[in-house]
Amino acid sequence: MQWILTATEQPPEWFIQAVKQHTPISSGMYAAQLLWQRGIKDNQQLAAFINHKAYQPASPFEFGQEMHLAVERLQQARKNHEKIAIWGDFDADGITATAVLWDGLGEFFIQNIELIYYIPNRLTESHGLNNQGIENLEKQGCKLIVTCDTGSTNINEIAYAKQLGIDVIVTDHHTLPAERPPVAAIINPRYLPSEHQLFNLSGVAVAYKLVEALYQTLPNVPQHPLEDLLDLVAVGLIADLVQLSGDCRYLAQLGIQQLQADFQQPPTARRRPGVGRLLELCQKSGDRPTDISFGLGPRINAVSRIQGDASFCVELLTSRDAKRCNELAEVTELANARRKSLQKDVQAQVAQKLTQLDLSTTSVIVLEDAQWPAGVLGLVAGQVAQETGRPTILLSTEGLETGEDSSKSSIPNTSAALSTSPQSLARGSARSVNSVDLYQLVKEQAHLLHRFGGHPFAAGLSLPVENIPLFTAAINQQLRQTLGSTNLMPTVQADLAVTVADLGKELFLELKLLEPCGMGNPVPKLLIQNCWFENSWHRNQQDWQGKKVQYIKTEFDIRDDSSRIAFPGIWWGHYKDELPIGRCDCIAELDYNTFKKRYEIRLIAVRPAANSCTDAINRVSQHSPLIVDWRNEEYSERAKRPATANSIHNGLNAPLPLTALILEECPANWEDLRAWLKRCLATSLSASTLDNPQLAIAWSKPKLQPPKQIWVTLVGIAKYLSRTNQLVTRVELLEKLGISDQSLLLGIKALKYLGFTVKRQDRDLQISWDANNNLENYADAAISKFLAAIQEEQFQRQYFAEVPLSTIVSMINSQ
Repeated sequence: MQWILTATEQPPEWFIQAVKQHTPISSGMYAAQLLWQRGIKDNQQLAAFINHKAYQPASPFEFGQEMHLAVERLQQARKNHEKIAIWGDFDADGITATAVLWDGLGEFFIQNIELIYYIPNRLTESHGLNNQGIENLEKQGCKLIVTCDTGSTNINEIAYAKQLGIDVIVTDHHTLPAERPPVAAIINPRYLPSEHQLFNLSGVAVAYKLVEALYQTLPNVPQHPLEDLLDLVAVGLIADLVQLSGDCRYLAQLGIQQLQADFQQPPTARRRPGVGRLLELCQKSGDRPTDISFGLGPRINAVSRIQGDASFCVELLTSRDAKRCNELAEVTELANARRKSLQKDVQAQVAQKLTQLDLSTTSVIVLEDAQWPAGVLGLVAGQVAQETGRPTILLSTEGLETGEDSSKSSIPNTSAALSTSPQSLARGSARSVNSVDLYQLVKEQAHLLHRFGGHPFAAGLSLPVENIPLFTAAINQQLRQTLGSTNLMPTVQADLAVTVADLGKELFLELKLLEPCGMGNPVPKLLIQNCWFENSWHRNQQDWQGKKVQYIKTEFDIRDDSSRIAFPGIWWGHYKDELPIGRCDCIAELDYNTFKKRYEIRLIAVRPAANSCTDAINRVSQHSPLIVDWRNEEYSERAKRPATANSIHNGLNAPLPLTALILEECPANWEDLRAWLKRCLATSLSASTLDNPQLAIAWSKPKLQPPKQIWVTLVGIAKYLSRTNQLVTRVELLEKLGISDQSLLLGIKALKYLGFTVKRQDRDLQISWDANNNLENYADAAISKFLAAIQEEQFQRQYFAEVPLSTIVSMINSQ
């Protein structure tokens, strides 16, 4: 992976002083440097960027004649009491856009009588308009369809609606059609010049502008202020990853303020109890853009990815019924948990397929599988694209035929779409990286596709399964020709170089001036050089009833020579053993954890500092052995001496250094031992010395219980805890049974078949028993697995009790 530090141009002193006015407790230097880098170079720009009150938003009527036509058609519908259908989309931008129109147009039309909404099913329908849905709306008496976040290129469907006597107003921000469709109006910011302050609006923001125009035209009709919609606008804008500049930034700033203000109300007094409950479930408070991008957005998106139908999300966002919203929020949270599990499974399968690809000759990654759920392919494709530096297309081939296609596409391939014989279709998602225009890349292969649509960085497509090899070869050849001699590689870019001493509240508040961040104004990435990690541990978030791991998170402290105080951090999706030994460089984002009420870094990338591990080990070996052997009887005698670092000696009667670690627990595998060695080196570094870090292996020969006796003990503990309703920690169980985490998990799975249920309560476990859940007939296989795991673990412990020190050193040095 290529690391890039953004070239820095020192801002002038007057600019630094201007920024400092907004950062009274810090110098303002870092914020000034970033703002200058990002094109904010005069006082007027600075004021408008930082303070929304200094920004002049654009009038909705800057969309010109099309906005006037839309307002006139809505006024006509109001006058004639026509029935209107909002046609939305199933992602977070489309759902919030539908909610904005539902609440906004609901001020002018009677909801559920004159106004209804329709969200296509992600798993069975297209992103855009479709004839079957239009026919259903015609049967309900609809005379006008208002789209949001979709519809610009649905020429045939719009024409069909017109044949049925239904007018269409399109509000959208996606690709423009070659010619204006036969609509009552089309409001799409892509018709505006690229430098226009409305150009980057997402679907929800375009919908808001239509409502704003109606508010300005009929100011005496609405009963609620227009600003009540801004929290929904912020959620859709940030979740859709549009460029947050111009009116996008202005609307997001106002919306986040409103989101936070509503969350701070008592639950029964909130205007949007559904949004408040979602924030509670993801342990956010609504005051940060990341509360949307990492909290609300993924949960709203998860519903259609898992269930297909996301219509209830509009009710979740707009209903004032707190009880009903709580129920819907719980369903949403369950969908998100299921999404995480499916995404993890597909990630593992994709990683396996990637091992069979020669990336040196691959420009565009195209992978297929019959079992992949289409709803999570875009998420996984985005991760693969970031990790490999290559555009990635993932396809599911699960028995779809042309008549059932539901790809994200608005532009059909005529020859494929009109084919009289059903074709077996693959459908999926594409994500780009390194400024490759993926939409144009896919469009060039339209003759091989059934449907496609999207953006330069994201697209959806479907194609006949038999065309996949041709498509893969053609799109790779096309990108190779476009790139010429340019090599694709994963890159990570840092904006600022800082030290651990810089991290904390002052820097956080300074960088917060740039929020809300998004495309064109990304979250600042901080480069921390020559640092090391301490106190690392990871958590497998999983259901102790035998369900799959939902996610992995490593927590740690980071240090460098700038400060004697460590700083906390997290690394999502990684185990602690993936942290490098010794000195390293890392790129991270600075954040505030509202749940733990602390400032912390979120690790993005890490690599060993040049020669850090090799230098550490070489410098150690020049003075003393890295590992000393105090096992069994020899150590038991030494342990009788006072337990001070200078009074304990190795076999050569040399004192151990203050940084030495003593390992008394016999490991069960080589990875455990390597982890202790890493900790030994890190401890030495934290003491700012590399002279003599040593690891003393000092375990005694293990006294092992028979595996069957351990099982009897575990069942006895479960019965006791179930009877007394007491809680137990995982560590307490491990110490009592003398087994590893992996074996304990197998034991808990076996308990399930005996009628026991194990649930998490924070860091404790609650064990209960229900005779109705007893599946004792199926327990034998699970118990056998548990006993076999214990037997293997005990064999390993016996091996490590006696293995020669020379073998240990050789095995560790080989890695």
